[in-house]
Amino acid sequence: MAEKEFTLQIVTPKRIVYNGQVESFSAPGVLGGFQVLHSHAPLLSNLKIGEVKILDTAGNQTRYATSGGFVEVRDNRVLMLAETAERSDEIDVDRAKASVDRARERISAKQKGIDSERARLSLLRALNRLKISGT
Repeated sequence: MAEKEFTLQIVTPKRIVYNGQVESFSAPGVLGGFQVLHSHAPLLSNLKIGEVKILDTAGNQTRYATSGGFVEVRDNRVLMLAETAERSDEIDVDRAKASVDRARERISAKQKGIDSERARLSLLRALNRLKISGT
């Protein structure tokens, strides 16, 4: 392992999204975004809806849309347990746009039986996916 590298694993309930050596990892912590580099102090953080950035050992940056989860940093190993993590080029833009429209309709309807907080979070997730996809 090179001097500036550390191991990163991103896991969702459906699959292992990433498993390899990286130089940098940035994530949206609930108390603020943070970046992890080699020899980072131990850390445990909740994640919120936002963007995850990875700089791999070849100098390539990859962006992911995430909807929350947890990150543990310890001994040059980072484990991210995420509800979802979609690489920017894997995001279904049409589906995300439809989700935005559906969530906005639910929020504006203000009907009895509509969970407005659930609709608000759905809107935030869909908007984040569009942002990360570059749309």
